[in-house]
Amino acid sequence: MSDLSPYLGSLKGKRILGINPPVHDFAFFDLWAKPLGLLYILGMLRDRGNDVDLLDCIHEAASVDRKFGRQNPYRTEIAKPSPYADIPRRYWHFGLNSDEFIFKMKEKVRPDLILITSAMTYWYPGTFWCIRMIKRLLPDVPIILGGIYPVLCPEHSPLSGADLVQTVPMPLPASRPAVDLYGKIAYGVSLTSTGCPRRCSYCASSILWPEFCTRRPEDILCEIADQVCLGALDIAFYDDALLFGKETRFLPLCGEIGERFPGIRFHTPNGLHVKEIDRICARALFQAGFQTIRLSLEGDDPVNRKAGNMKTTAAEYSEAVFNLVEAGFPLEKIETYILAGLPGQTAGEVEENINFVRSLGARPKLALYSPIPGTRLFREVASRHPQVALEPLLQNNTVYAPYISGEMTGDELQQLKDLARQH
Repeated sequence: MSDLSPYLGSLKGKRILGINPPVHDFAFFDLWAKPLGLLYILGMLRDRGNDVDLLDCIHEAASVDRKFGRQNPYRTEIAKPSPYADIPRRYWHFGLNSDEFIFKMKEKVRPDLILITSAMTYWYPGTFWCIRMIKRLLPDVPIILGGIYPVLCPEHSPLSGADLVQTVPMPLPASRPAVDLYGKIAYGVSLTSTGCPRRCSYCASSILWPEFCTRRPEDILCEIADQVCLGALDIAFYDDALLFGKETRFLPLCGEIGERFPGIRFHTPNGLHVKEIDRICARALFQAGFQTIRLSLEGDDPVNRKAGNMKTTAAEYSEAVFNLVEAGFPLEKIETYILAGLPGQTAGEVEENINFVRSLGARPKLALYSPIPGTRLFREVASRHPQVALEPLLQNNTVYAPYISGEMTGDELQQLKDLARQH
């Protein structure tokens, strides 16, 4: 296990380039996706006297405009890796292609060090592609690989070809994120906290952030102001536990952002803890300008309740929806994550969860289970399907649920997706 935090903290007077690599997958959607961890690190390095720059291979290839400032990147069909050979779906390279990447890199001042971030474990092929490209262009420049993938897959990530790999969780630097490296932006991102006090058996939050830590409200407000000045009309909060301790933390912040940033739209892509949404909280969300409300129900079936550590109940969810509607949110803006594909879960149970959400007028959003290394539920998956622990590509929810788990057939999952999409 390696922790490169002291090394990065000692750097001064260096030219450092941060890179967000392309994504190789069957699908990719921009849910206000920015490499926030990398941006915080670049901000810290700049504060310590380094010259920093950024190449975001997803942002640079943005194409189709979507709602609330989001954009999907261009894609190029590529050959499927061998573990996906029998998957009857097309496989894509999302982001800058080879020629575009070379052109962008040649525009940059030659760096002394390159930092590459990574997200999903099963996106490692795009990260490996990026490292190979850099090694051809700048063979003498050291590369550090960090992000979610090497923390969750410390034994696999050294295969990347990076010179150094950050395989332990890294605390969030106190500096502001270097979002200004994008220039003008359509949306911004922020965090009010890291980690989560809950310990759901399918979630990696407690692995990536072992402690639940809150941030100073003034720092959050300054970050939002910086991004609004860059043109952002939308701000997404990445918190895993945005509403935890809301009385002393989030509710006062809502009052501040509502006053300071009228007209700015706020979003919660990670899902809100349902039992925290009382009438006061619902009104605070509405008055502050939140537009995208995603609730974290997962499901009321026995498997989901056990996996989610009894996170919520049907009654609590119903009350949360009522409170949000009473506060002024239209039902069509209340989206609810329903988890499907958990070990031991049946298609009938997922269908009941979907119908329950629809019965209240809210919008169900099916989320396929992805086995994440280090989580309690992953051990159960690995005991049944050892290949999933050996090959991160098989942790892809697109692949695991319908083709590996055996819990539901592909046809059953498609029927559930179609049911969830019905209005």
